[in-house]
Parts: sequence; structure tokens; C-alpha cells
Amino acid sequence: MRARSLRLRLFLLILPPLLVVSVLLGWWRFEVAQRTSEDLFDRSLLSAALAISRDVAISEGDALSPSTRRVISDAGGGEVFYHVTGPGGVYVTGYAYPPRPETPVVRELPFYYFATYRGEDMRVMRMIENRVIGNLTGDTVVTVWQRVSDRRAFARELALRAAALIAGLMATLALVVWFGVQIGLRPLNDLEAAIRRRSPDDLGPIRRAVPHEVSGIVSTLNRLLRQVQDSFEAHQAFISDAAHQLRNPAAAILTLAETLPQMQDTAERAKCEEQLIEAARKSARLAEQLLSLERLRYDESTAMAPFDLNTVVEDVCRAFAAKALSRDLGFALAPHPDPLVVLGNPVLIGEALINILENALKHGGAEMTAFNVRTYADGRDVLIEVADDGVGIPPDKVSTAFRRFSQLQYGEGTGLGLAIVEQVMVRHAGRVDIVPTERGTRFRLRFPRHAEG
Repeated sequence: MRARSLRLRLFLLILPPLLVVSVLLGWWRFEVAQRTSEDLFDRSLLSAALAISRDVAISEGDALSPSTRRVISDAGGGEVFYHVTGPGGVYVTGYAYPPRPETPVVRELPFYYFATYRGEDMRVMRMIENRVIGNLTGDTVVTVWQRVSDRRAFARELALRAAALIAGLMATLALVVWFGVQIGLRPLNDLEAAIRRRSPDDLGPIRRAVPHEVSGIVSTLNRLLRQVQDSFEAHQAFISDAAHQLRNPAAAILTLAETLPQMQDTAERAKCEEQLIEAARKSARLAEQLLSLERLRYDESTAMAPFDLNTVVEDVCRAFAAKALSRDLGFALAPHPDPLVVLGNPVLIGEALINILENALKHGGAEMTAFNVRTYADGRDVLIEVADDGVGIPPDKVSTAFRRFSQLQYGEGTGLGLAIVEQVMVRHAGRVDIVPTERGTRFRLRFPRHAEG
């Protein structure tokens, strides 16, 4: 599924809220236009009524002045109807039958109301004043009215003008946002082009200046490039070391294989065959350990499950005890009386323990006499301790002992055993330590206890 472009996402994020605001603003403007038109038309009705009342008083009801007629005909762009009665309710001028109010009219105050006149909705204003017309003195009632449709048309025109203005502003804003986002994203496009121009071997950090908002992405990418470069260099070093370490066993096997057909003596031939088998066994063991080491470093699919650590340690020690006893070495196991449950892979932990035992067997020296293995709990951790009374590892050589293909002294090992142990402990969120002791070597493997349930 292809994600939307960042430009489109920003456009869709910015524009809809503005559209909602514009709709609300248009609705508000329409309401304001209606109220404004009502107020303007009511004032025009009042002006017309005052002008009619003045002319009636001046002309004694005979005629309206031309200026008043213009006010009546042009007020608010719509026709104004009027009706005037003099003292005693005598008809004076205007249309014959004005719209009547449903409630009494307040004297000396303009009174506005809605009514129906000839089938049309009207806005009516009625005003009562005390006037002298001829020789009569009394209340003069001036009624003026106007079509509601004219008012609504005027309000609609105001609202449409405001809507057109808002629509124009929104269209302009949409163009500004669309092209403005494109201009704002130009540094990202430049960064993409710079990365695209890089060669596959160029894993150096990106040093191009970028906006503050994307500096975190560039920093993360630089960190990833450093990790990739470190991983690449580690692979290169591993391949180089593996090629160097495999060269000697391969050469020995080839030499023995070429020599074997030329041997006529049965005893010498048997001895050569044994050497060939031993060289092949060492080469296979080296290849197996190399693959195990790389699998531990980069294969994250190792199955993990809770199990009792005592069971794995007992199985490994039972298999190794025969080898130790065959060399006249003492071997003791002291398991913890209670289950020590850890979350991990029993095969990998067993391989780590075997590597420690075989490492001690190969490099412990002629003075070594015994092995001691025990398991115990320490707070939230469970531990395995493997101790021997051999030559030991000097404190200043501990880091060298865990380095790949490194040996403190020449021996028949591959130099990978303790490196595998360290990787197994890293995979299980634990650690391996070499504890100082008066004689020999003491390894301590520490695992986090698994919280059951």
C-alpha cells in the first residue's frame, strides 16, 4: 500500500479546518447580513413614515412632496406602501386597507410587526402622533409596510457577496498552501537527491544542512549508517579471520591426503589416517563454531522458552564427566535444590557451558586436577559457576580471552569457545564474568530469573 505524499498530507491537514472555518464564517455573515438588512429596512420605514407624516401636516393631507415620493419608491430598493388616517380615524391618503396589528399599538413609539397583505408577507411599522390637520387636532396614524421578500433578497445579495469573497480567499489560500508546501519541502527533496547520488560503499554521515524539523531524522539515519558500517567492518574482519583460521586445517588435511597414498608401511599409514581424521575433525569443529558465532550475533529467530537451568547443567555435566574422568580429573556438580527457571534456549546455554568446560580441559595445564560446577540463586538472578584449579587466566588477559581467534598460549583450540559463550549470554540478557581466585579459573554465568505466571 502506497502512502500519500507529504505534500498532499499537509495540504489535506491544513485546508479542511480552514474550509470548516470559512463555512462557519459564511453562516455567521449571512446571519449578520439578515440582521443588518432588517435594521436598515426598519430605519427606512421609519424615515418614510416621518416624511409622510411631515408632508401630511404641511399639505393638510392633500399631497406628498416629490422627495418623499422618492424615499417611498427607492427605500432599500423595494416598494414601500403607506396609509394615513387623521384625527377621528378619518382617511387622509395612501392605500385603502393597511395590515392591522394583532396587539395594541404603543402611542408615540414606532411599532413594528409582521403581517400578510394581498397574500404576501409584509414588514409593517405603525406610528401614532398628535397632529393638526386643517382645523382638526388629534391622533394621526401613519402605517408603512414593505415586502419581506425584498428584505430577504437584499440580505441574500449581501451574503452571496460575502460568500464569493470567502470562496476567492479560500481558492487563493489553497494555491498558496499547495505551492508553499512544495517550496517548504524543497530541502527534503535536495536531501533525497544527495542520498541518491551516493555510491553503495559510501556509508559516511550526512553533513547536509537540513531544517530543524527533520534534523532528528538525519541524526537517526546517520546513526543507522554508522551501525551498518560497523556491522560491515565486523563481517569483513570475521571473513578475514575465518579465512586465516581455516587455511591451516585445510592445508594440513591436503598434505595428509597427498601423503597417505605413498605410504607402504601399515603402521605409518594407520598413524597418518588418524592424523587426517583428527585434522578433519578440528576443521569441522572450527567451521561449526564459526557458524554458531555468526548465528548468535545476527539470527534473532532463536526460540526462547522457560526451563529449569538445573536440568541443562546436569545433562551437560553428565556427558562431560566421562571425558574428565578419562583424564584422571576430579569432577563435582552441586545443583541448587530448587528449580532455577530462566527464559532462554537450552541448546545454546548447554553449548556455552560445554565450551567453558572444554576450554578448561584444553588450556588448564598439566597441574589441573579437578572441576567444580554449581548452580545457585542470587536475588533476582540465577548463576552457574565453573571452577578449575589449572593455570588460570591473568586479570590483564581477560578481555583477550573473549576475543575471537585469540589464545593466551598455543593449544589445540580454535579461539572461539569463549567468544561463543559471551554471545550466548548477550542473547539471554545475561553476562559472563571471570571471578578472581587464588588458583585456576572461575567462570560465573549470570541469568535473569524468569517470573513464572
